[in-house]
Amino acid sequence: MPLTSAPSTPVVRSFARHPEVIDVPNLVRVQTESFEWFKKEGLGKLFEEVSPIRDYTRNRLELHFVDFEFDEPKHSVEECLERGLTFSAPLRVLVRLLIKETGEIKEERLFFGDFPLMTDAGTFIISGAERVVVSQLTRFPGVYFTLARDPVSGRQLGFGKLVAERGAWLDFDTSGRNVISVRVSGKRKLTASTLLRAVDPKYSTDDDLLNLFQDVDTAPDHQFMSSTIDRDPLIHDHAAALVDIYRKLSSGEPPSLNSAKTLLNNFLFNPRRYSLGEVGRYKLNKKLGVEVPSDYLGLTPEDLVQIVRHIILLNNGRETPDDIDHLGNRRAQGVGFLLQNQFRVGLLRLERAVKERMSILGSEAATPSALINIRPVTAAIKEFFGRSQLSQFMDQTNPLAELTHKRRLSAMGPGGLSRERAGFEVRDVHHSHYGRLCPIETPEGPNIGLIGTLATYASINKFGFVETPYRRVVHELPADSQQLVGRILKQDVVANDGRIVAEAGSRVTREIGRSVAALAPLQVKVASYVTSEVRNLTADEEEQYSIAEANVRLNAYGEFLDERVDVKRGSRYYREAQDKVDLMDVSPKQIFSVSAALIPFLEHDDANRALMGSNMQRQGVPLLRPEAPLVSTGMEGEVARYSGQALFADCNGTVTSVTGAQIVMQDDLGDSHSYKLERFVRTNQGTCIDQRPIVHKGDRVEKGQILVDSSSLQGGQLALGRNVVCAFMSWRGYNYEDAIIVSERMVKDDVYTSIHIEKYETQERSTKLGPEEITRDIPNVSEDSLGNLDDEGIVRIGAEVKAGDILVGKITPKGETEPSTEEKLLRAIFGEKVRDVKDSSLRMPPGARGRVLSMRVFSRENHDELPAGVNRLVRVWVVQRRKLSIGDKMSGRHG
Repeated sequence: MPLTSAPSTPVVRSFARHPEVIDVPNLVRVQTESFEWFKKEGLGKLFEEVSPIRDYTRNRLELHFVDFEFDEPKHSVEECLERGLTFSAPLRVLVRLLIKETGEIKEERLFFGDFPLMTDAGTFIISGAERVVVSQLTRFPGVYFTLARDPVSGRQLGFGKLVAERGAWLDFDTSGRNVISVRVSGKRKLTASTLLRAVDPKYSTDDDLLNLFQDVDTAPDHQFMSSTIDRDPLIHDHAAALVDIYRKLSSGEPPSLNSAKTLLNNFLFNPRRYSLGEVGRYKLNKKLGVEVPSDYLGLTPEDLVQIVRHIILLNNGRETPDDIDHLGNRRAQGVGFLLQNQFRVGLLRLERAVKERMSILGSEAATPSALINIRPVTAAIKEFFGRSQLSQFMDQTNPLAELTHKRRLSAMGPGGLSRERAGFEVRDVHHSHYGRLCPIETPEGPNIGLIGTLATYASINKFGFVETPYRRVVHELPADSQQLVGRILKQDVVANDGRIVAEAGSRVTREIGRSVAALAPLQVKVASYVTSEVRNLTADEEEQYSIAEANVRLNAYGEFLDERVDVKRGSRYYREAQDKVDLMDVSPKQIFSVSAALIPFLEHDDANRALMGSNMQRQGVPLLRPEAPLVSTGMEGEVARYSGQALFADCNGTVTSVTGAQIVMQDDLGDSHSYKLERFVRTNQGTCIDQRPIVHKGDRVEKGQILVDSSSLQGGQLALGRNVVCAFMSWRGYNYEDAIIVSERMVKDDVYTSIHIEKYETQERSTKLGPEEITRDIPNVSEDSLGNLDDEGIVRIGAEVKAGDILVGKITPKGETEPSTEEKLLRAIFGEKVRDVKDSSLRMPPGARGRVLSMRVFSRENHDELPAGVNRLVRVWVVQRRKLSIGDKMSGRHG
C-alpha cells in the first residue's frame, strides 16, 4: 500500500500555557538592516573621514567627495545565478576638485566600481554562488581592567587594556616592584609617568604626578607612582619624556623634539589614525567618570590619568576587575560594519595614490578623473568577498541550514580569536548570553564556543550591542491613568480630607476609577501585573533589573498568582516577592536559537544531545515527499516564512492561473500579480529547491497566505523529514549502538528518497596550438558512446547518463609529432594532413549517474561575459534520485 503525503494544511492544536505576546521578528534582519545602514550611513561617513584629500604642500589642490549613489543592478538575481555573475550595482561618486591658486572648481561624477548588493534573502551572489557574511563578535572599544597573580610575590596585580576602534592599543601592567608600565601596540615598554609627562606639559614634574594620585596611592607598603617615577631617574620634564618615547617607539633617524611630538600625536591623537568610535567614547566616559563630549572620538590626557588611577585602585583592592567575557563588553559587527572597515582600507590606499598624483600633475592638467584610480577600492572589496574568513559559501542543505548560517556569530576572523589560543572561559556559556546567544547551538569540534547563533528574539542595535526584549512589570499607576480600571488596589486610596475613596484588595471599576482620577497626581499602588509594553535591553542594562521567567503563573488580568516568583538578576537566580519584579521574559523560547527552538520538549533533553539535535537538523537533505512534523513547537512556520524558499501573497485576491512555472492572481482592484516558481534549482550543496503550487485556479487568498511548498516545506511548515513509526527494541543485534534498521517498504515507496543535482562545465579555449572545438566528431570514440549527443556534441536533455558517459564532446589540438606509418599512407592517398587532436571531452565522473536536467551554452558571439581566452562555456546539470541506502545517516530532533 503506497504512502500518501499529509494534507497540505494540517490542523494545528496548540498546548501552550501562555499565548505569544509578540511575534517572532524578521529572522534575517540581522543581515538586511546592517547592509542598509552601510548603504545609507556607513559609506557616507567613510567619504567624510577621507575628505578632503590635500596635496603634500597643503596649499595647491583639495579633493572632496561630495555625494554618492548606486545605479540599478545590471543583472537580476536569477541571471547572476544562471550565468555565474556577481549581483552588483555601479557605485557613482560626485567628486569636487578645488584648485586653490585660481579658485577654480572641477566636478565629476566618477564610477567607483560595481559594488556587490545584498539580495532580499540576506545573501550575496559572487561569481554565481550565494555567499553569507557572518557577523563577528569582538571586544568593544574602551578600557578593560583585570587582575593577575604575580608568580613571585603571590600578590594580585592590576592590568589594563585600552582598545581603540582604529589605531594603537595601550597595555598597562603593574610589576611586582610596584612600577606601572605601558606598551603601545606591542612595542617596547614605557613607564606610565613618562607617558603622562609626554602627553601634557602640566604633568611634567615629579610633584605634579605625585599630587595627581595622592588621594588614591595611599597604601603605605606599595607606593605605585613613586616607584614608577624612580624607574626612570633621568626623565623629569615634558621634553625628555617625548624624546624617550621617540627612542623606544621609532628606530629611524635621531630624535628631535618636533619629530617626537609628531610621532606621539600620530599614535594617540591624530583623528585620521586613532579613533575610539562612538561606543568607545561612551564606554570610556562611563567607566572612568570623565566628561568628554560624546562627539569627540579621540583620546585625551585626562583619559590616561584616570586609567592609571583605576589601576592603582585595583592594586589597592578598591576597584573590581572587569568581566571580559560579559556580552556588554563584546560587539557584534554585522556585514555593514565589516564592509565599512574593508572599504576604509581601499579608500586610504586611494588617498595615498591621489596625493602622489597631485604632486606630479600640474594645476591645469589636474581633474578628478586624472587623480583617482579606483583599483585599490575595488580590489579591497573583491578581496573581502573572495578571501575573508567571514565571507562564507552559504550552507544551503535545507532552509534551516540557510537561515542559521545568516544568524551565526563568530569570535574568529580578522582581529578575533583563533581556535588554537582560545581558552575555556571565552568558549563557555555566560549569564549575559541569556536571550542573546543560544547556550545550545555551537559546533562540536575545535570551534566549540567560538561560533554561536543569535537567540530567536535577539537583535543587534546600531552600536553593535546584542539586545533581547522583556515585558515591563507595573506596581503602581497614576491616579488618572486609564489602565487603573480592572486593577486590584494594594492599599487604601485616601482623599485629602481623610475619606477612603477605595479600599485595598478591591478591583477598580469605572466608577471607582473616576473617583480616584480626581486625586491626581497621586500614585496608586496596584497588584503587580505584566504589561504588553516591550523593552529591548543590552546585557549591561539588564544587570540592574530583577527579571521573571516567561512561564510564571498569571491570571486573565496579567497579575501574578504567586506571591514569590523565580527571577534572575545578573548572574544570580532566586525567588523574589512579586512587587520587586521589574521585567518578565516575552517567551520561553527566547533563550534559544531557531534550531534549538524546533526541538519539542527541549527542557527534558540532556544539553549535549540537544546540541547534537540542533546541529543535525541542518544536515537533513530535502526529501521527494516531505512531511511537516506531527508534534511541532510552533517555530516551523516562522522558519518557512523567513527561509527565502516560500512564496506568500502580497495582497488579497483571487488566483487566476496556476502552472508549474508561475502563479497569477488578481487583487481586489483588478491588478494582476505573478509569482515565478523555482523548479529544480541546484543549491550550493547539490540539494534541490523545487517549489510546488498549493493553491488552485479560482481560490480566494488573503495577504500573507502561503502559495507554494518547497523541498523542505509542507503546508507552509518546515518539513525536514517524515513521520514514521519507530520501535525502541533489540533486533538480533543489527541495531547495536547507533545502527538503525528500516523496512524494505520504506525504500521501495521512496519514503526517504531525495533529489540531488550536480553541475558540470567545460570551456572551449584558444590555445597556443589553435582553438579547442566542441564537436560530435571525436577521434577513437564509438558511435554508441555518441548516442546521447546532439549535432553540436552536447548531451540532450532527458538522457540517462552513467560514469564515463560523454556530456560534452571536445577536441584539443596536439603538438607536432612524427607521423606514424598509417598517417603517412593516408597522406599519400588523400594528399592532406590528418587532424592532430586529442579527446578532451567532459565525461561523467566515476560513481556518478543520473538524468540530464538542463544545459546552457554561453559564447562570445551572444555577448555573454566570459573569462579571457574562453570562446564558449557549456554547463550541464544532472539530476539524481538517491534512495535510502546502507551508510546513510538518520536522526531525530533529539540527536
